[in-house]
Amino acid sequence: MRQLFPLLLLLALSFNYTYSQRPGGDRERGPITISGKVLDKDDNLPLEYATLVLQSVNNPDQITGGITDIDGNFKVEASPGKYNISIEYISYKTFKLPNQTLTENKDLGTVRLALDVAQLEAVEVVGEKTTVEVRLDKKIYNIGKDLTNSGATISDALDNIPSVTVDADGAVALRGNGNVRILINGRPSALAGFGSTDALQQLPADAIEKVEVITSPSARYDAEGTAGILNIVLKKEKTRGINGTINTTVGFPDAASLTANMNLRKEKYNVFTTLGYSYRTPPGNGFADNIYLGDESVFDRIIEDRDINRMNSGFNLNLGMEYFLTETSSVTASAFGRTNNGEDITEIVSTNFVGNDINRITQRIEDEQEEEKSAQFSLNYNNDFNTEGHKLTVDLQLSYNEEFKPTPINEQETITNTGFDGARLNIEELELQNEYLAQVDYILPIGDAQFEAGYRGNWEQSDTDFYLEDFNFDTGAFVPNLGLINRFVFNQNVNSFYTQYGNKLGDFSFLAGLRLENTQLKGEIVGADIEQLQEIIGEGIEVNFDKNYLGLFPTLNLIYELAENENISIGYNRRINRPRGRFINPFPSQSSRTNIFQGNPDLDPAFANAFDLGYLKRWDKLTLTSSVYYQKETNSFERIQEETGQITTDGIVVIRSIPINLATNERVGAELGLLYNPTKWLRLNGSFNFFEFNSDGEFNGINFGARNTSWFSRFSSKVTLPSKIEWQTNAFYRGPTNNAQTVNEGIFSLNLAFSKDILKEKGTLALNVSDLLNSRRRISSTQTPFFTSESEFQWRERQITLSFVYRLNQKKQRREREGERNDDGGDDEYGS
Repeated sequence: MRQLFPLLLLLALSFNYTYSQRPGGDRERGPITISGKVLDKDDNLPLEYATLVLQSVNNPDQITGGITDIDGNFKVEASPGKYNISIEYISYKTFKLPNQTLTENKDLGTVRLALDVAQLEAVEVVGEKTTVEVRLDKKIYNIGKDLTNSGATISDALDNIPSVTVDADGAVALRGNGNVRILINGRPSALAGFGSTDALQQLPADAIEKVEVITSPSARYDAEGTAGILNIVLKKEKTRGINGTINTTVGFPDAASLTANMNLRKEKYNVFTTLGYSYRTPPGNGFADNIYLGDESVFDRIIEDRDINRMNSGFNLNLGMEYFLTETSSVTASAFGRTNNGEDITEIVSTNFVGNDINRITQRIEDEQEEEKSAQFSLNYNNDFNTEGHKLTVDLQLSYNEEFKPTPINEQETITNTGFDGARLNIEELELQNEYLAQVDYILPIGDAQFEAGYRGNWEQSDTDFYLEDFNFDTGAFVPNLGLINRFVFNQNVNSFYTQYGNKLGDFSFLAGLRLENTQLKGEIVGADIEQLQEIIGEGIEVNFDKNYLGLFPTLNLIYELAENENISIGYNRRINRPRGRFINPFPSQSSRTNIFQGNPDLDPAFANAFDLGYLKRWDKLTLTSSVYYQKETNSFERIQEETGQITTDGIVVIRSIPINLATNERVGAELGLLYNPTKWLRLNGSFNFFEFNSDGEFNGINFGARNTSWFSRFSSKVTLPSKIEWQTNAFYRGPTNNAQTVNEGIFSLNLAFSKDILKEKGTLALNVSDLLNSRRRISSTQTPFFTSESEFQWRERQITLSFVYRLNQKKQRREREGERNDDGGDDEYGS
């Protein structure tokens, strides 16, 4: 509404100006010119789209005027006469000059407007009501007003978004489905870790402007992700001059961070940067009680207690410059870099039973170190041919990631002595990832309609080099394990073309599209014993492969406006879930001697058809969003556990987790969201998501079909206390879930945050308590024909942080100004 206000007023002024030029108007002496400049009184920044109003004293119905440009300048023509002059800008006090006689050109000079505090509070209340925006193919959440994000990570911010959950391991799911595609500014990015969520658990949430939840993606988007897409849009301040924010955070357990978002905007260019440093030591813990049912294992029961001590420190830098070639075109170049040094020391105490008697207690210490470097270079060309939406964008992107993980492992007996010598390993894993992206999007408006077409090429390569040494207790030296030393090179190449057409016919809008994608998945084992590896993974599975998949992916999104603030939407899309490198790497992990994870090179992509029916209704103080959805997925992924047929030297059965393709997975669900603002000091936000899925299929003669009904809900309240202290509470509960082998109990977490503006609203202090009750932990029960397991895992314990934000040449809740350039992935009337 704030953006429409200047345009509507300008249309009114233009109409009256035209009317005033009709015969009978005072034009005998010719027009005169009124000029001047409008600035913010506090920071001297220009106010674009401020409105000059000239109202005739003799004929009050005769009004003319104009608006300021990007530099705050105005220059309008009017007939000589007597006028009441005013200069207006929403949320600022109006400047007035009554009864001015204008007979010749007049320069009003520089006019400085001051904020109207009463109006500003009203504007901020309106802003709270529009936290969620609905498009044909997505919902947009502005997370900048969530106090619990201060000092938090991107993963923490995502976990506060309706429809989104982040589990105890940091895995992101949408509507309970983990097959979600994560984009940064509408594109794959090194920030998202090439499909991994590790980087999202380290990067600060301060850099995020909004999150787009795209449950029914249009044809413009990559078809990857059967659950949908999460597009994280980063901040990029567009206000002229030098401005930005600096955020510092300290916390317990030990945590510290410093993030600066800075911007320099001139007439011909815009330079923006985000620089950050973080240090965290989030402790974790785990527990497992495993009972072996077969006769192969020497031990009947093994209880494991796990303590995890982590340290992560890292720098990240995002630097870019947008250069305006013309009034309608620009080139943007940006570079992102990230370094991270981490160490996870995991101590596992295992108590082994024979019958009911303790036979042995061992201690295993894993010291996993991590040195990671990421870089990304982007070049974007944008040409807005006109203001009607005729547009061409070209994107080129290069991403690189290097991760080196040396991990010494030492396991030994601590109490009893059964002749077990222990185990000592040295593991070194080096993973290199490269990604190249080229994308062209063209938008052509045709009256109220819009045609769009484009191309995207995405080429990814991951090269994983794994080296393992075993300690020989007889010789006292480490010896290379030639059977497990390996190198796996995986390529995923996707080329796609799309076209879509949208139109608005009265109260009815639609967007129909078609995407053609060719996917190549290529894996190669380098320098390993193929015959020995074939014995490990089984016969009939190609360890070296080159597969191609060609598919059409139609999309259709409809909206019908029942009233000004009420609509119904319908969406259909076909999606693909491509297996990532870890899921098809056939080499088993070595983080445990007895429970390993192993990829499946025979894994094929999964395909899904999804339908979505939504309803939106806005009242004065209440906004309701709701939807029901159905999805049928073929070749769906499922992680199962099975015996490998191998037994350790001390008689423990080795069990592996492996991903497989099941036949089908049907999912049906419903979600409801409410945003209620009863008063300006209270905001309530709640959402509820219910879903059921039914999977069907078998592997190696065992049926792994299952039916699961679950739900999750979140509630948030934001209260303004006396002295303008803001208090926010976020509560979340996820109901129990299960698959064919494992049942997970429900999870509840509670976050609290308090904030207070200081230094004349240039600074904000915030206290944040994440997981107040220390209850965010995964509790699972697994039942198979050969063993049972009761386990508990907590990735991060309760965290308390204190942060301070300082705004440089910015006002709190500064309004976005209409007419500025957009770099959020390409919003338009029909989609992104």
